[in-house]
Formats: sequence, structure tokens, C-alpha cells
Amino acid sequence: MPRRTATMLASTLMLIALLCAGVLIKVPYAEMTPGPTVNTLGDVDGDAVLQISGREAYPTAGHLNMTTVRVTGADYRMNLVEAVYGWLAHDNVVVPHDTLYPDGKSEEESTQENAEEFSQSQESAKVAALKELGIPVSTRVVVSTVIKGSPAEGKLHAGDVIKTVDGKPVTEPADVAKLVTRHTPGEDVVFTVVPAADAVAAEKAGKEPVGNDKITVTTQKAPDANRAIVGIQAGTDHTFPFTIDIKLADVGGPSAGLMFALGIVDKLTPGQLTGGKFVAGTGTIDESGKVGPIGGIRMKTVGARDAGAKFFLTPAENCASAAADVPAGLTLVKVKTIDDAVKSLEDIGKGKTAGLPRCSAS
Repeated sequence: MPRRTATMLASTLMLIALLCAGVLIKVPYAEMTPGPTVNTLGDVDGDAVLQISGREAYPTAGHLNMTTVRVTGADYRMNLVEAVYGWLAHDNVVVPHDTLYPDGKSEEESTQENAEEFSQSQESAKVAALKELGIPVSTRVVVSTVIKGSPAEGKLHAGDVIKTVDGKPVTEPADVAKLVTRHTPGEDVVFTVVPAADAVAAEKAGKEPVGNDKITVTTQKAPDANRAIVGIQAGTDHTFPFTIDIKLADVGGPSAGLMFALGIVDKLTPGQLTGGKFVAGTGTIDESGKVGPIGGIRMKTVGARDAGAKFFLTPAENCASAAADVPAGLTLVKVKTIDDAVKSLEDIGKGKTAGLPRCSAS
């Protein structure tokens, strides 16, 4: 066999061996890639993403797309070849597995956490949108969770509205812990509550729930300190003056909050907020309307560009990272609050784009 042919054959066999080894070698990394985008003003599988009843909703046009990121599952282990390909691919990001799934979190645990964050983001989006429009929203303190095996188990339930503790009215979740910890472990605490089912029925009837169930719970010592606890976590729930339903499955995390809120604002106001333009974006939102940062900004801008977006609403804290590698044809618009976003959308709709607050890499 000629020397040149033998050398090529040996090189080929070596490459095949390395590829086989690379496929078999598992590495502690995970991959993030651009995911699908969804128009919050549109439909998915024939159902409107945002459904409003009990109040006039106006026709909309254009796009207000939320963006997503695909990630490899918690239980999936990439091989070396996949990791190298991901590092070389421009629109993919390979990160340490623990970055996406810290503390050995399972795929089931991660999915559950993402679902809870998604649900909370919808609630915050509704509150922020209505506050932006000056529409009153009622807030009440509820039992968010009951710890298994705690004194409260079987007595208090998730969704119960807490009216008073030891006869003292509560207006914030922190009030509950403050009143409980006035006791020493072993003492009784009396809660006045509206059971969750009664609260739901009152809301459907358009009435304020009236608390008249008195529940006595004996406190116990906290595992980490000498203070009294009953084993619940208090939270807030809201009563809206009309019904807003967000119909979107198979999405998790809190980063769609801003785009949901803007979609609600658009549907509840005359005219077309986007002027028919294609706008995408991302960002968490709290009940005051503040927009927060998200992960995977690079993948989201790529996904938005691929879907046809011309403008991308970007949380201020993500601006530098996003502006370091902007997809061609996409304008990054910096937003800090829902009010910022609404004003920018109004300008985009009118074609007044020169003065938009844009992201910069510095």
C-alpha cells in the first residue's frame, strides 16, 4: 500500500475512533437554543392567548411576541461531540449543567418550579396591566402553602383567605408571621379565615368574601430558631373587576410577564398599540410594573428575528449582553417599566423610531 494512502487511511480511522469516543464520553454540560415565539395578541390551536370577559375588549393588530429558550433536560447528559458542536454553533450556548439545574434538581422538580413561576408571572402581568390603565385591583392575604406534617396541616389549606390572626386584621403576608411569632412555641393561635372554596364562590358572584371560620392552631418551635411557627407560608391573591384568562400551555418560567401585560393593555384600550408592527420582547414584571432581567437573552433575540420581529423590547439589565451580538435587522429597545414599554410601542406604531431608547454594549 502506498505510504500516502496508508497515512490517509490511518488518519481516517483515527478520526472515526475519536468521533466514537466523543459520542460515548458524557460531559457535565447543558445546551440552550432559540425556542418558539408566541404572539400574545393572537391564537394558539384556535384559542386566543388572552381572553377577556366582563369588560369591553378592542380589536388588535400586529405582534407582541413573547420569546422562549429550549434547554436540554435535567436528566439528559450531553456527549462530547454535542458539546463541541454547541460551542461552535453561533446561535447555541453550552453552559455547565449546574447552571440550569442547581443542587441536583430533577427534571420533574425543574418543570414544577417553572410552572409555578409562569403562573405567578401571569398574575403579576394582570395586576401591572390594570394598574397601568388605572383600573383598581383588590388584594388579599391567603395561605400559599401548608408544610406537610406541620401543626397547620388539615386545619388551614392553600387558598384560604386570612382575615385576622388573634383578632388582629392582616393586610400583608408579613403580618401573619409577625403575629404568630409573638407567641412562644406550644401556644395557640386563632386564625379567622374564609375557606378557599367560599372565596372562589364569592369572587364568581362578584362579592367580597366574608371571614367567619375561626381556626385554632397550636404553634411549635421552628427547626432553626427558638420561635413559634404553625407551618404555613402566606402570600397575596388578587380580585379583578373582570376576568382575564391566559391560555398557553407547555411554557414555563417568569420571563413572559412583560409581553402578557402589554397584550392585556392593548386589548383593553382603543386603537392598535403596535400600529400593526411586529414587536417581540421578554422580561419579568412585578405588580408595580417594574421590568426585570431574564436568562438566555441571546437565544431570545435570535428567535425573535427568525420569527420576523423588527423590534425587541429588552430589559435594561440585559441590554449590554444583548447589544454585544444583535441579530441583523433587529432593533433592541431598552425598557425598565411597563410604562416605558407602552410609550415605546406607541412611538413604534406611529413610526417615530428615531428617539427610541436603544440598548448599547457599554
